[in-house]
Amino acid sequence: MGKGADIPRFKLNTGQYIPAIGLGTWQSKPGLVGEAVKTAIKVGYRHIDCAKAYGNEKEIGDALQDLFREGIVTRGDLWITSKLWNSDQHPDDVPKALAGSVERLQCGYLDLYLMHWPVALKKGAQGTAPEDFAPLDTKATWQAMEKCVESGGKTKAIGISNFSVEKTEKLLSYAKVVPAVNQVECHPVWQQKKLQPYLRSKGIHLSAYSPIGSGGSSFTEHIKVLDHPLLETLAKKYNKTPAEIALRWNVQLGHSVLPKSTNANRLEQNIDIFDFEISEEDMEKFNSIEQVRILRGDDMWVHDTNSPYKTVEELWDGDI
Repeated sequence: MGKGADIPRFKLNTGQYIPAIGLGTWQSKPGLVGEAVKTAIKVGYRHIDCAKAYGNEKEIGDALQDLFREGIVTRGDLWITSKLWNSDQHPDDVPKALAGSVERLQCGYLDLYLMHWPVALKKGAQGTAPEDFAPLDTKATWQAMEKCVESGGKTKAIGISNFSVEKTEKLLSYAKVVPAVNQVECHPVWQQKKLQPYLRSKGIHLSAYSPIGSGGSSFTEHIKVLDHPLLETLAKKYNKTPAEIALRWNVQLGHSVLPKSTNANRLEQNIDIFDFEISEEDMEKFNSIEQVRILRGDDMWVHDTNSPYKTVEELWDGDI
């Protein structure tokens, strides 16, 4: 495509417009992620998804500074998201964590700041062992995030990530600021069939991470989303790659997508999804795909002691 202005955007409940496709930076290796950001923006991406927990915000910030100096883009051209990590959930730590991400990213402010997980860890905790967990107080954390956005300083919007229907509903029972976004795993093999209509009814935008699958889970590493026969069939029909079919499916449902790649060719392919449309008949075929959640989180957040979640079913409120 070549120009970020050509990318469709979705209107959020804040009045902002989030680009339909962004670059995911989870698991992007040091030394590669900065170049990936530069390449992505040069081929048309205007949406970069970051997080403190990814450990690469400084490198991304350096890449952004290079792009600003070269006049490729201005800060106002970009949508930048980051996330509050679990060990920063104490209300006193929330504004500091937000400021830390802005400082590392060297971007002045965030367009969106998300609560990364409905899980709390002790301040400074480096792992996910039972002794690392802290009492979960989502209400206090969310109220601190509300203060951050109400101050109009470091972030323009706030949202959540990895929240089930039930956890979102509970948050809405006390929230003064409705989350703009819930960022969750969503792809043809895990379509969020319960969460999708719920978020739509509440005016909360669904942003899809791992939209072409993920290698990040040992439990389901054998599941290759892009090898599904339907995606291969439709790729041939529309003269696209299976990845482009998977991304287009999500976008046609009104979701922004965050594919991750550090490969220049794939970065260009993944953004090339706006010159075709999957027919209504073919969209319906996705409903028959057997569903399985890839990124279950049980290897991180499920423990018999200290964690609020003793089973993976409790983490996702049965939607697994």
